[in-house]
Amino acid sequence: MRVVALVPGSIDNQILFFATLDDLKRYYPDAQIDVIVEPQSKAAYRVSKSVHDVLTFDYKDRNSLADWGNLVGMIRDREYDVAIIVGQSWWVGLLMWLTGIPTRIGYQGQGAVFLTNPIPPNLSEYVAKMYHNLLKPLKINTPCPALSVNVPKVDIEWAQAEQKRLGVNETGFILINAGEGSLDTTYPVENWQQIIAACQQKQPDLPVVVIKEANNEPLVRSLLEHCQNIKVTSPDDIGKLTAIIAGASLMVSVENSFLQLSIAVETYTITLLDSIDSEKLLPISEKVLAITSSTGKIADISPQIVLEKIWGG
Repeated sequence: MRVVALVPGSIDNQILFFATLDDLKRYYPDAQIDVIVEPQSKAAYRVSKSVHDVLTFDYKDRNSLADWGNLVGMIRDREYDVAIIVGQSWWVGLLMWLTGIPTRIGYQGQGAVFLTNPIPPNLSEYVAKMYHNLLKPLKINTPCPALSVNVPKVDIEWAQAEQKRLGVNETGFILINAGEGSLDTTYPVENWQQIIAACQQKQPDLPVVVIKEANNEPLVRSLLEHCQNIKVTSPDDIGKLTAIIAGASLMVSVENSFLQLSIAVETYTITLLDSIDSEKLLPISEKVLAITSSTGKIADISPQIVLEKIWGG
């Protein structure tokens, strides 16, 4: 069986879809599963264990009819038996009908008329579970499994060497995913400073490591200036990043793709969320604690509340 899944959205959307892909592969081990994702999200599949091929298409771009025609042609050439459509797009539904794929699964709504198996979306449930419901037409009715990833051996070895470089390989460490330093939704650097200082005072033998990205250099620079003895790691791909997260004793995180990686490797995680709706991104797990802003802005979550969760959670 040849299956293609059309999965628009960011890297965290892809990781939330991993449970669906993994269960599909478990029930149909001989199936060849391809995905079509946006170019910036292709990196997620470095840590996927179930996908054969990752194709790219910019769903949000101003695509010409020729671009869409090329997509239809590419899909036709691969002679898929099943298409799983994660989004709700009238246009994508039409195109999948034009491909002639016999089984076309997606959500009720726009484009459902072109599907063979429309599924009602439950928008109030955990997103990974909502995705997993798309497998019901394939006679997979088991509960949604936990997210998991497959980290390449070379990335695990890099993380082990990185922990030795940082001097945290024998002590464990608290990992800070502070997010981007220039967005209004980012947790203020002053708050991070208070949290880090309090952690260092209460647990001086437990190092604090901050994840540095290209888009949060000002934030990390400020933390280095105001917090003593913090350490910085800069993994250059998602495999290395996942391996570093897996080695942490605890990750304190804003909401982004790093959060989903932490959930997948079962690192204890405390996450700062801006709304109740964001809780749909989290499973029910004793290893995940959410702090949700009452105002819709994570900047309004006090450092004291975060620290209470760290030491009391």
